[in-house]
Formats: sequence, structure tokens, C-alpha cells
Amino acid sequence: MSKTNDALIARRNASVARGVASATPIFAKHAENAEIWDVDGNRYLDFAGGIAVLNTGHRHPKVIAAAKAQEDHYTHTSFQVVPYEPYIALAEKLNALAPGDFPKKSLLVTTGAEAVENAVKIARAATGRPGVIAFTGGYHGRTLLTLGMTGKVSPYKKDVGPFPPDIFRAPFPSVRDGITVQDALTGLQNLFLTDAQPERIAAIIIEPVLGEGGYTPVPFEMLTALRGICDKHGIMLIADEIQAGFGRTGTWFAIEHSGVVPDLITVAKSMAGGYPIAGVIGRAEVMDAVIPGGLGGTYGGNPVACAAALAAIEAIEEEGLLARSTALGETFRARFAEIGARVAPFRMWDIRGLGAMLAVEFVTDFETATPDAALTKSVVAHALKRGLILLSCGMHGNALRIMVPLTASDELVEEGLTIFEAALSDAIAEAQG
Repeated sequence: MSKTNDALIARRNASVARGVASATPIFAKHAENAEIWDVDGNRYLDFAGGIAVLNTGHRHPKVIAAAKAQEDHYTHTSFQVVPYEPYIALAEKLNALAPGDFPKKSLLVTTGAEAVENAVKIARAATGRPGVIAFTGGYHGRTLLTLGMTGKVSPYKKDVGPFPPDIFRAPFPSVRDGITVQDALTGLQNLFLTDAQPERIAAIIIEPVLGEGGYTPVPFEMLTALRGICDKHGIMLIADEIQAGFGRTGTWFAIEHSGVVPDLITVAKSMAGGYPIAGVIGRAEVMDAVIPGGLGGTYGGNPVACAAALAAIEAIEEEGLLARSTALGETFRARFAEIGARVAPFRMWDIRGLGAMLAVEFVTDFETATPDAALTKSVVAHALKRGLILLSCGMHGNALRIMVPLTASDELVEEGLTIFEAALSDAIAEAQG
């Protein structure tokens, strides 16, 4: 059976549900660090990182070795049936890494959405309240509960409602929309007055840096204010660190930049260098609010994934990848500004993010700052033709996000930036006809 890109596309279209979209028409055959080779033998630089999963790169030697070593012992028992040490070791490590000078405990699951759902369950059990407040542009998963919290309709929420009750939406500070931090906080206070009785709210959940919503950091004063509001009303503050965590922003967790300590943290993606695992870290007394048997899952905290996660965390520590993230962020910021000014004047409206969690936003012109999703899509397409994988994001689809592995060499990063510049030039020329 043929396994070329074209043949696999035909097989995919015939056998895979249409709703499972793929950003590229290429099929992976081999990957190493920040490079992918497709089944036709073409090489690509990977600046998407499996959607921010590969901070330690494809097939990090330490991660692969740890996973293989675990497979020689056992691959599954279900922690709820016969527990195992790797689960405990990873929970201990997460508790030590998470901010906050208080006892912590962790729960391990399999997906980010599962982590978010469990964080809500824990918050509800701890407070005896049902309500959850999320923010415009936030992304928290694709299950029905997490879709209710996700603040973007297309493509995630389109045609699949209704969503669970007692989920409320607060405004996110937005330079584009003219929403200041004070405006956002006033909107939250108005929400308390109109729809969300504070005494019925279990949790406020926020991404310290919006992921799918556009790689926009939450202003630190906003996070500080949310901590105060939660303390005042007995509400749990949940930091959704699924995309921003494990070094992406230059700290273990993005919220650390603000000095704010949440009650619960959801984690996944780059925690295990490509292996599926997720979790919730929180105050010990809050985590223990759920009765025995109330948390878990058949595959939760898979032992192979636990071993991989411990190795990935060790690699981040030993290879100085937190500092590497900060340095990469500075490089991308400077090069994007220079490239934008020279190749696409008044089209690259914003360069934003924390550490190496950066995005550039394209507009038709600086005067109106009208989002230009068409130009963004064109840049992505031309970059792929030249061998660079990029992904867009944002409420208007006009931002490009950087998720290159932190282990990528300076030479590979520069090669990618050179391709980006050429792709941007191609897209501008195409737009001008």
C-alpha cells in the first residue's frame, strides 16, 4: 500500500472523521529535535512543536531512554488497581516545582481537557459551589465542560452546544479592543452583580498567557487583582498552564512572572516531551476535598508517560532550558521587529509574549489595525513550501505563534527566521498582486 503524502491524504479523507483537521498536508516519517522529515523525504523545521508539546524537542535522548527503560518493566496496571512508583515520583516533582510555600498534592491524568475538568471538580468539592468564571479568548479544551469555558466559537464550539450551566464569561484585557485591566475588572464586578453570584462561584480559571486566543500575556496587575478577588470571596484561582508551562515562557510556569500563586494549576503538553500525560497541582487541603475514588481514570498517569515526564523535567533543568527560553524570546523579538520593518512595513502590528512563547500579529495597516487573517494564512503556506512549519492563532486568526523546541540550535533558529522572512516577502508580493 502506497505511503506517499498524496496517497496518505486520500486514505485519510476516506477513513478519518472530517472534524479532525490537520494544519499541513504532509505526513511524518522521522523527527529529531526541531526537524521533521515527511514520507516523501522532505525536511522541515518544526516551529510548531506539536502545538507546544516539544519544549525538549522530538525524541529527546533522555526522554526516549526513560520511556524504553520503563517499558521493560510494565506499561500499564492502572494506578487505581496496582499503583507504581513513577506516578508518586512525578507528583512529588510537580509539587516541588509549583509556586507557593504550602503543602501541595497532584493528580495525574491523560489530556489537558481532562486536567481542566478535574480542576473544576476539585474546586467544586472544596468550595461546595457550582460556578466557574472564564475569560474571553481563553482555551481550555474540547470536551463539553471545557468547551463551555473556552472563549472562542469557531471551530471549537460551532454546532456542538448547548454547554453545561454555571459557566460565566468575563472580559479579557485587550489592547486591540480597547479593554484596559480596569475595564476587565469592572466587567468582572458587573458579572458578579448580574449573573454570577460570588458566593456560588467555585473557581476563576485563566491562562497566564492566552494560547489559542493569541499568545497574549495577562497583565500582572490583572492576575494580582484576581488573586485578591478570589481571596475575598473564597473562590479558587486556577492557572491553566497547559500550553505555557514547563519552560515555554522562561519560568516553569508562566504565572510565576507575576508573583501570583494560584490555588490549582493544570499542566500537560511539554511536561513529558511528547508522551500523553496531564495533571492538576494544588494546595493539599484543596486537592484532598474529593473523596477516595472520586478522582482518577483508567489510563491516568501512565507509567511510561510518567517516566518520560520525569526525564523531560530533568532535561529542562540540566540543559538550562529556562534561560534558553528567555534568550530565544529576545532573539525572536529583535529579529521579528527588524524583518517586519524591512519586509512588511506597517503590517506586523504586534510582537508579544513571554520568553519563547511569542506571537506576531498581522494587520492590513497600522492606522486601522484591521486583522489580516489572509496574509497570516499566506505566510504559513509559503513557509511550509520553503520547509518551515508554523501555526496561526488568535481570535481573528491573524497571529503566528512560535513553539520551536527550546533545544533547537542557534543555527536552526536562524535558518527558520530566514525562511520566515522569505515567506513573508512571498506573501506580501502575492497580496499586492
